[in-house]
Amino acid sequence: MNYFLSALRNYATFSGRARRSEYWFFALFQFLCLLVAIVIDNIAGTTIQPLFYGVFYFIVALGLFIPGLAVTVRRLHDVGKSGWFYLIILLPIVGAIWLLVLMFTEGKPGENEYGINPKEVTEELA
Repeated sequence: MNYFLSALRNYATFSGRARRSEYWFFALFQFLCLLVAIVIDNIAGTTIQPLFYGVFYFIVALGLFIPGLAVTVRRLHDVGKSGWFYLIILLPIVGAIWLLVLMFTEGKPGENEYGINPKEVTEELA
């Protein structure tokens, strides 16, 4: 939960690096928030026919779009790629698979052009 809140606090910070755990916990909580929004849409009857989601889903998705984009760019920075590398997702199938592989890849050790390794900073504090 702390990683999700950390990503929300840095909602428009596209510089720096993000650990794998920060990215994946954000993705998990984003999925759960969208799932709850779908349930609320169906209970409240605000779904858009023939879809199973509606107004609440779009509000939550819109609210989490920029933080999700920012944490993805910071995650790409952690593996040594530019944030513009996110556009690889536009390649059908291969792009999504390659981006998924990058999200699972461990970050570059030490400092890179995007900043210090957040994993090493956390371990030093512990």
